[in-house]
Amino acid sequence: MTIESFLMFCRVVEEGSITKAARLSYVSQPAVTRQIRQLEDSYGTNLFDREEGTLQLTEAGALLYPYAKELTAIHREAHERVQEHLGKREMTLYVGASLTIGDYLLPALIGRFKKHWPSVQFNLLIGNTPLMLEKLEKDDIDIALVEGVVSGDTYKTQKFADDELILVTAYNHRWGNRKEIQLNEIPEEKMIWREKDSGTRQIVEESLQEHHVLEKIENVMELGSMQAIKSAVEAGLGTSILPKLTVQKELQYKTLREIPVEDFDLTREFWMVQKKRRYEKEIVKDFEAFLL
Repeated sequence: MTIESFLMFCRVVEEGSITKAARLSYVSQPAVTRQIRQLEDSYGTNLFDREEGTLQLTEAGALLYPYAKELTAIHREAHERVQEHLGKREMTLYVGASLTIGDYLLPALIGRFKKHWPSVQFNLLIGNTPLMLEKLEKDDIDIALVEGVVSGDTYKTQKFADDELILVTAYNHRWGNRKEIQLNEIPEEKMIWREKDSGTRQIVEESLQEHHVLEKIENVMELGSMQAIKSAVEAGLGTSILPKLTVQKELQYKTLREIPVEDFDLTREFWMVQKKRRYEKEIVKDFEAFLL
């Protein structure tokens, strides 16, 4: 029984398949099976139920999993700590980011960071917040940069930025000569939304509902990407409430116009999330300090 057996056990649990675990580990399926068998022989019990081609953890396997995760985490941290002591500093930073942060904020942050630490390499993953937290839990990334507060005793969370949400129209829209509009005027125009499970949409809908405006918005259009929404607004197909971060270029080049709304200020927070660890890589500390 070796640390590799525990690593492979955790991977099989998390992927739910020996085939997937083998592919991700660049080894054969029989090699994965041997590692699992070694653990089962050592503990004297089955760790998985193998029925109809699927794997399910036994009670013993479920009991072992959190210990295996902790053992592998300690092993990884010990290796990294010794390597840094020997002057072999890890120079690759694994960062996950939610869609808006990854597409609009992170590239500029990385560019500024690399001016001070040019030898650091970045391995990036971009997806929705639940996926990034899943990758963080699996130790596929060092840091997750996400929208919205993340709870949990196993996480270290720190706010690193705010983003304003603004009402935008085509640049030549009829509201363009107004200093501001009233909140109850928003339903006069077709509202263009992201899909239902969009975090940005949920924030906007909750705020409009609090102001008793949401139920008055009848003409709506749903589009599946931020770029599609911006293009639709530019074409005069409606208005939208979007993160200001995502429309900076359009505002600068006057293809979109920001329309102030009286007594309607909406912001959201960006959070840096890490797993709580006994030891933190120096490069992670550097990036954390840079963001804050």
